[in-house]
Amino acid sequence: MRHHHISRRSLLAAGGATAFTVGAGVTAPQAAAAPLAAVAPVRPSVTSPDDALGRLVTGNQRFAAGCGRHPRQTLEDVYRLAAGQHPFAVIVGCADSRVAPEVIFDQGLGDLFDNRVAGNIVDDLLLGSVEFAVEEFHSPLIVVLGHERCGAITATIDAIRNGGSAPGHIGTIVDALRPIVAPVLSQPGDPVDNAVRANVRAQAQSLLDRSEIIAERVRQGALQVVGARYDLDNGQVALVS
Repeated sequence: MRHHHISRRSLLAAGGATAFTVGAGVTAPQAAAAPLAAVAPVRPSVTSPDDALGRLVTGNQRFAAGCGRHPRQTLEDVYRLAAGQHPFAVIVGCADSRVAPEVIFDQGLGDLFDNRVAGNIVDDLLLGSVEFAVEEFHSPLIVVLGHERCGAITATIDAIRNGGSAPGHIGTIVDALRPIVAPVLSQPGDPVDNAVRANVRAQAQSLLDRSEIIAERVRQGALQVVGARYDLDNGQVALVS
């Protein structure tokens, strides 16, 4: 069966018309218009899953040691990337404000295709976003990134133990996490951390089980799916096996 590819330009064109609004009383710096049409997108040197993972590991080591380089974050990079993007890794992460992938992995604009939602849950919409990156950009790595003391996990544990329900649409998050979290609550150790790790494994497996696009590229050796956990206390990311 042939797949009809959706053009990156057609899917993302709507976002190009929105500009960041400068707050009242703040004067925006005047920048010369960049010759966007003349700047060709630069394809990354990272093309294999191992290279991509190594780049993230090395970047996190810099960040955790306080030696971040903050690469590819200049106006020149903005102008260059306006012509196209080629992210070398896809992140399925939690929406927690302390776990920004570009920061903790010391990467820059255009490097990572971020998909973030509380509890790093792979629902249909998020799965479609990940598949788009895999199909359109041929990113060789997907990282499911959980983190220490996750609030979505904690809320799910509270709901299970106390028999209550979360307010509003927060209940949707709890309902999605409940079947993953409940089985590990009887395990020794910290229940939240046990559940964070179990959720990372479950979401990574969900990507493989529910997406033939992802599974096929993994079978070809062109893509790897890994799980990881970010430590809020020391800034380090460790793989979850």
